[in-house]
Amino acid sequence: MTREADQSARSGLIVREARTPEELRAVFALRYEVFVAEMGGDGPMVDHDARQERDRFDAFARHLMLIDTGAGGRVAGTFRFMDQAGADRAGGFYTAGEYDLSALLTSGLRLLECGRSCLLPDYRGGAGLHLLWQGLARQVVASGAQVLFGVASFRGRDAGAHRSAIAHLHRAHLAPPRLRPRALHPVFTDAELQLEGAETRLEVMRGMPALVKAYLRLGGVVGEGAFVDRAFNTTDVCMVLEVGAIPAAQRARLLA
Repeated sequence: MTREADQSARSGLIVREARTPEELRAVFALRYEVFVAEMGGDGPMVDHDARQERDRFDAFARHLMLIDTGAGGRVAGTFRFMDQAGADRAGGFYTAGEYDLSALLTSGLRLLECGRSCLLPDYRGGAGLHLLWQGLARQVVASGAQVLFGVASFRGRDAGAHRSAIAHLHRAHLAPPRLRPRALHPVFTDAELQLEGAETRLEVMRGMPALVKAYLRLGGVVGEGAFVDRAFNTTDVCMVLEVGAIPAAQRARLLA
């Protein structure tokens, strides 16, 4: 048993897919607390009265839940995923609203889009995100997906505050051209993304969103440019993970 699995067993955390309308409402309520109440986001389908954060892609996607059985079945985390069939019904992938996905869409590889990942504050920094990734790994195996991708967000619309971190991603982790999404409205020039910042690598990595670091640990890479989602109050990068590139040790931990 891995350290994370042992921790989850002792803490009563489990991950499974949302199955009922009530469970989906709990997922959307969690997303409201994180993305709207905490981070200041909004959107055309956000229901402030009912405190539900939704968008038009939810009906075509599937939703993982991190459930705390020791806290009365509280939904503490979530991860949304959508395959090509779901995207066809939705009229495209969510990420296509921010990035040109031509390279991915013409790669001939089976795609799985991941997004809307969030955890309640009390569950961050522990086993929660690892468990959500384990649940996602099971879906990858079941679907035969070869590439995972999706946006990961820095908090706030001030892209300049995150330039050093985003520049580091481009210098050290840029996706190969055959898989590289490109921001539709990039907020940095190529020259700006090549500038070294005053921060050390440790300082830069300390400020990276947890989801970005999770992708990087698994061998993930980043698309070209960054996109400011003004409605959602975030600065987004596009992460890409080729399943076959996941290191063996990390793969074993995910599938444990």
